[in-house]
Order: sequence, then C-alpha cells, then structure tokens
Amino acid sequence: MKKALYIATTEPGSGKSIIALGLFNMLLGKGAKVGYFRPIIGDAKSDNTDNHIDTIRSYFNLDFNSEEAYAFTRNDVTVKRNEGRIDEILDVIIKKYKAIEAKNDFVIVEGTDFSNESYAFELDANVLIAKNLGIPALIVGHADDKTLEECIGALHMAYDSFKDKEVEVLGIVANKADKNKLTVLKKALKRNLHKDILIDAIPKIDLLANPTIKEIVQNLNAKVLFGNDFLHNQTSTFVAGAMQLRNFLTHLKDDCFVVMPGDRADLLLATLQANISSKYPKISGIVLTGGLTPEKSVLKLIKGLSAIVPIVTVEEGTFAITNKVGAIKPQIYADNVTKIRTSIRAFEKYVDTEALNKKLVDFTPEGITPKMFQYNLQQRAKKHRKHIVLPESSDARVLRAVARLQNLDIVDITLLGDKVLIKNLLMRKGIKLNLKKLNIVNPLTSEYYADYVETFYNLRKHKGINHAVAEDLMTDVSYFGTMMVYKGHADGMVSGAAHTTQHTIRPALQFIKTRPDVSVVSSIFFMCLDDRVSVFGDCAINPNPNAAQLAEIAISSAISSKAFGIDPKIAMLSYSSGKSGKGEDVDKVREATEIVKKLRPDLAIEGPIQYDAAVDKRVGHSKLPDSKVAGQANVLIFPDLNTGNNTYKAVQRETGALAIGPMLQGLNKPINDLSRGCTVEDIFNTVIITAIQAQDL
Repeated sequence: MKKALYIATTEPGSGKSIIALGLFNMLLGKGAKVGYFRPIIGDAKSDNTDNHIDTIRSYFNLDFNSEEAYAFTRNDVTVKRNEGRIDEILDVIIKKYKAIEAKNDFVIVEGTDFSNESYAFELDANVLIAKNLGIPALIVGHADDKTLEECIGALHMAYDSFKDKEVEVLGIVANKADKNKLTVLKKALKRNLHKDILIDAIPKIDLLANPTIKEIVQNLNAKVLFGNDFLHNQTSTFVAGAMQLRNFLTHLKDDCFVVMPGDRADLLLATLQANISSKYPKISGIVLTGGLTPEKSVLKLIKGLSAIVPIVTVEEGTFAITNKVGAIKPQIYADNVTKIRTSIRAFEKYVDTEALNKKLVDFTPEGITPKMFQYNLQQRAKKHRKHIVLPESSDARVLRAVARLQNLDIVDITLLGDKVLIKNLLMRKGIKLNLKKLNIVNPLTSEYYADYVETFYNLRKHKGINHAVAEDLMTDVSYFGTMMVYKGHADGMVSGAAHTTQHTIRPALQFIKTRPDVSVVSSIFFMCLDDRVSVFGDCAINPNPNAAQLAEIAISSAISSKAFGIDPKIAMLSYSSGKSGKGEDVDKVREATEIVKKLRPDLAIEGPIQYDAAVDKRVGHSKLPDSKVAGQANVLIFPDLNTGNNTYKAVQRETGALAIGPMLQGLNKPINDLSRGCTVEDIFNTVIITAIQAQDL
C-alpha cells in the first residue's frame, strides 16, 4: 500500500519546510521513492513557480515537472470557491495527488502557507484536503514570541480540527521554541492528547530565523551595487544608521544588516572599515535608502577595498525600509544549501525519526472518502472503456450528464430518440454536446429494429407474444435499449429518470435474466457520507425478502462492495441487537445471518444489529463488545424495502450524502434504474458504475 503524510501548520511562519526537508532526507535514506505535492501554492509573481517545490526538487535532484507538483494557485482557489466550485477544486487535487502517488512509494504533501486568508478558513481547507486524500497529518506550529499557553492552545486547536473530521494525526511539532524549555513544552503538549501521539519540539535556530541578503534584496526590490558574490550572507538583526558616527558604531552587532541614508558616506565608509577591524563585529550587508548613491570618488574608494559586503540601494526612505526589513519572513531557497542542511540536521536531532517512521509504516487508512471513491470510479471506468445506452433523451438532466461524461471522456454513449428533437432541446437548455462523438438512435428507423423484433419474438413466444406485440414493444425505448445490451450493441443501460422502476427493469427480467448462481435481483446504493462510503441494500427492488433471499442480498452486496474497492463488513439490520430481541422480523434477520455464515464463512458479518450499533463505535462496543463488525459496518442490509428505501432517503436528505445508485445486482448484463427525482450527478455516477459493472461481466 502506498503511504503519504500531510504536513499542516497552524499559522504563518511555522517552519514546515524543516519537516518536509527532514522527511525527504529520512525516507530517501531508507531507499524509498518519494514524491512531493502541494495542493495550493502562493500566487507566483512571474511564472508558475513555487519556492518550496523548487527547493525540494533541486536539493534532492528529483526528476519531476514543477506544474505536476501542485494543483492550484491561491488566486485560482479563491475564484473557484467564490463561484461555489469547491467540489471541482477537490477533484483536481485528488487527480494530481493520485498521479504522483502512482509513481512513488511515499508522497509528502505540504499544506498551504496561511497568506492573505483567515487562519480559520485555511486550517479548514487543509483539514478538508487531508480528509479527502485519506492520509494522516503531522501538525507544525511555532512557539516564537508566545506564552506556553498560547503555543499549546494553537496546536491543540489544530489537532481537534483534524480529529473532528476523523483525520488521523500522527504527531505534533512545536517549532522555534526556547531551547531551555523544550522538555517543559513537550510535557505540556502531551497533556489531554492520546498517548500514541508523537510530540516533538525544535528550538529556534538563528540561521533559519533570519533572512539572507538575497531575501532582503528580493523583498525590497533593491539594486545591488557591490557584493553579488556574497548575497547568501546571513543576517542576525538590523541597525538603522541615522545618528552621529561615534554613536552609530556602538550599535553594530555580529552579522547585522545596516540601513542608512544613501548620502551618509561617512557612515558607509566607517561601517566598511569596522567590518574589517578586529575590534568590531562583522556585518552582513548595507542598504542605502532614498534613491541616493555615493559620489564617484566614494564608489572608487569602495571598489578598491579587498574585503567587501553586499551594498544595495532602494528608492524608499530609511524609516519605511527599516520597517520592511523587520517584516521579512525568512525562507529556504534552493541555492541556500547551508540553510537546507541546517534544517535537516535540526529535524534529525529534535524529531524522533524512528518513532515517526514506525507510525508512517503502521498507518492504514480506515475506509475510503467519498471524493476518493468517486475518483476511483472514474479511473476504473476509463481503464476499460464501455458503451452505455441512455433511453431518456427527452430529459434535460440526462443530456447534462452526457455533457459531463463527454468532457471527462469516460464512456461511449448512445442516446435513444429523434435527433432533431434532441438538438432542439439542447439549444433551448443551452447544453453543449459534441454530436459528432455521440451516437443517436431512433428505434423506429434503426437498422436493427427488425432484428430486435424477431429476437424478442423468439425469446418470448412461449409466453404468448406474437409479432405484432413484439413490434409494438420494440418501439419502447426501455425494450429497445435493453435489447441493445442483450445483443451486445451496448454494454449496459441506465434509465428511470422519466420511467418507473417496473418499466425500466421488466425487459431485463424478461430476456437479460439473472445469472445462474442468483435467484433474486437486488439493489444497492453507495452512500457517500461526509467521512465514509457505505453500501445500503436492498433499498429499491424487493418488498419483503425471506431469510434465504435476505442472505443472498447480503452476499451479493458484499461481492459488489469488494468489486468497488470497499472491504465488506456486513450489518444485518433489525430493531434488536444480538440475542435479546424476539419476534418474527428479528428471527428472519437472525436466520439470514446464519445462512450467510454457512455459505460464506470468509465474510465479516453481524446480525441482528441496530443501525446505531452498526455504525457508531461507542454504541457498537456497548451493545456488542466482542463483535468485529459493530461500530464499523460499511455494508448495511435492511430487512425490507420499506425500511431500506425510507432510511436511504432520510440519510440522503438529512446529511446531504450523495447516494449513487441504485445499482442492480444479479442480472447477466448491467441494467440500472434511476429515481425519477434523480439529479444530474446521480445520472452521471450511475452511468459510471454501470460501465464498471460491464467490465466484470
């Protein structure tokens, strides 16, 4: 199984680059092939580049294109979010992530930088992304200029945000801490957290906490006069030179950056002299303000010096530049190897790498998120392209779903109906379809009409069907579409947006028929809840199945769930849990459970069990403490249609869950029914699962 980790921060300047660099070095040292992904990067000033991506790629000599390593810029996300296109954002992030995952053993995902956004929104965005990628998180926060309580509060709040959405948090790292209080900080962070959470603290490291001259030049848009070869000089602090020379010299400190008016040649020359004096500290660089530069004679003198530091010039005044220098947030650049190596050493020294590595190896995600489930469906449908017929071309919802399917190029589609009428509807509704890539068939004028009539007559004449009836029925789009599937002219059919369930599946029962090992056709819904995907069955076909039929529905549902990437844990639902309940209905469920255990002892199943005990760990443990299914069931089998249909609709409406289906089980070829209240999304998803069903038949 591929592994990944989401590095999330609590606020700007938390120092997650230390963690990303350290993790890369650790994992590459173990022989792993490691990928790097940033879902959202800052808005690039020129081209679409990101310093974090460039640094990782350059230092570790990784072969990937920068554009492959991120999904969106911050501005892209803002625009799409304002347009209500959050789902589209997540779809693209998942697609990009999965492409990187496919090429690597491990993926390091680095969260956003908390720039120009409210902290609450950005934290929620990181939680949402980690949740939908289905990967654990490592939370990084800084303790610089904070009280112990403030640091702990911020990190605990971030931890709670991830855990509330059921994102596993492997560890917490407090960065830029007082080196004399690391133990106290770690102990305090550990309080009120699960004992298995990894807690580490990294002290504030001056080399990483202050900008280089290069960073200052870039942030101030300064012009370099001297010292291009020394732009990587590291600063420790800055000093404003706006006083008499005798006073100014007393303020110089090791590696300080000096800000002075461009016309103060006295201070400039004195600073350069102090830099080479054994009696004064070394400085890192000088900025001349006010758009003023020294006279030619002074410049000539400076050029002749044997030891020089970077001297740069800016247009703004001393006060404004001093404030700007103080506000610069230092970063780690690809060409600053010293900072990179310092970061890696800090990670190795202060983070328990053995414990972290073990957590990464041991982590196994529980279940699958709805977005990841939908992504996997689309990828599977693309893998072995299938042809699906849609009989209801007069419904605008169907046409909109076809437009989306065309855009993603997932399946081949045939629409049944009159081409002129379809074109008119497309124009009226403003739906854009590429008709050249769309097969439209009118049953009345189809070249296959006579053959379909004859085939149907031969299949059903023993039931009293004559040619006249066969001719009449084959003009019906449900019969014609089903016959296309029967004859192999299409791989599956989806209908029901404008027809009843009976109208849709009757032809399938008449001549598609059930598989030899199946006695009852049943249905399931894939219920995409906020934090998981569950399978509900049977919620559409069988009004009151007996125990044997209920057992068969459970087995069919388990097989279907496995085929769609869900490891089945079956709950046979009833109004009672365990052995306590009495009555005909609960006895039926109990008997069905025993039949499943006998026929398929390999399946994890519990029954009878109540819904809350099936899906809630706390309730499940309370009612059935020894059960391997209680509290974590993902295949829920309802005792009758009344219960199942009402429950799935209640869950869908009250939670906002996406219900994909119903998907029919047991037919020789895939025919699936839609609800007449279906949405475009419902049609889109049902076509995809029908195509996947066709791959397995």
